[in-house]
Amino acid sequence: MRFRLVDVPGEGTEDVVVATGGAYEGSIFTGTKDGVVHRVSADGRRVDAVANTGGRPLGIELFPDGRLLICDAVRGLLLVDPGDGAVEILVTAVDGVPMRFCNNAAVAGDGTVYFSDSSTVHPIAEWKAEMVEVTRTGRLLQRRPDGEVVTLLDGLAFANGVALAGDGSFIVVAETATRTLMRRWLTGPRAGAGEVLVSDLPGYPDNLSSGGDGLIWVALASPRDPLVERLQRGPMWLRRGVTRIPERLQPSERRTIRVQAYSTEGTLVHDLSVDDHEHLDRFHMVTGVREHDGRVWLSSLHESAIAVLEPF
Repeated sequence: MRFRLVDVPGEGTEDVVVATGGAYEGSIFTGTKDGVVHRVSADGRRVDAVANTGGRPLGIELFPDGRLLICDAVRGLLLVDPGDGAVEILVTAVDGVPMRFCNNAAVAGDGTVYFSDSSTVHPIAEWKAEMVEVTRTGRLLQRRPDGEVVTLLDGLAFANGVALAGDGSFIVVAETATRTLMRRWLTGPRAGAGEVLVSDLPGYPDNLSSGGDGLIWVALASPRDPLVERLQRGPMWLRRGVTRIPERLQPSERRTIRVQAYSTEGTLVHDLSVDDHEHLDRFHMVTGVREHDGRVWLSSLHESAIAVLEPF
């Protein structure tokens, strides 16, 4: 596949979504660290700011009424109108306790939202501490159309990406710290049960998405790091101490571009990576992935660009 970059005027295009209908058909949306939500034309030649969440937008999804559903790590679960920039706050707290790290989501056709709160201890600025300490305070949450919020899974190790099966039978959530995808059944005889869908991923999963191909796509932000995993098994005083030393001495992610796609049975179907150093010098740490019409769109927590893998 051919790799192409599209520059965005803002750092940290953490997630990406492609509009599949309405006035914005084919447009690509992403959010950056400064709170701005950007719309990229289908050909990548034009980028416009359409809103500002006033926080830090992470996961971004299409809502049934045409608005964008955004997981803002600072402000919570939001709806954003890309036409006039209006922001509506949906969820800021769960059981009366403010969320610390709203991260990623998936939306059902009736407006039910499944979303992750990565940690009740660490906010996004301390994501490395959450990785090493493994507080297991992450949650998979559900917001029903009437506004009620319930917890579907808790005790998760850095709850992150969320994806809904095409038939709505189950929801998947990534546990970044343990390189695992968890499934929670929504319908059928096993409704309410949780289980591992994929374990021992080759890297740390970030955002997930359901592709038009029926697959669960996984952004692998960084390859497995033996040092990080040794620290995770160490005493808590050591784990906490590591994240207080100077940044240059802390474990850091390697520059990679890699995404995978799994069937609903947890079988690996696609494993796509870019090894060209010219591209890796300009783009790395893929945190968002979206398959649409044979193209695979990528985003990054660090970069001022989105990227696309497309057929030659």
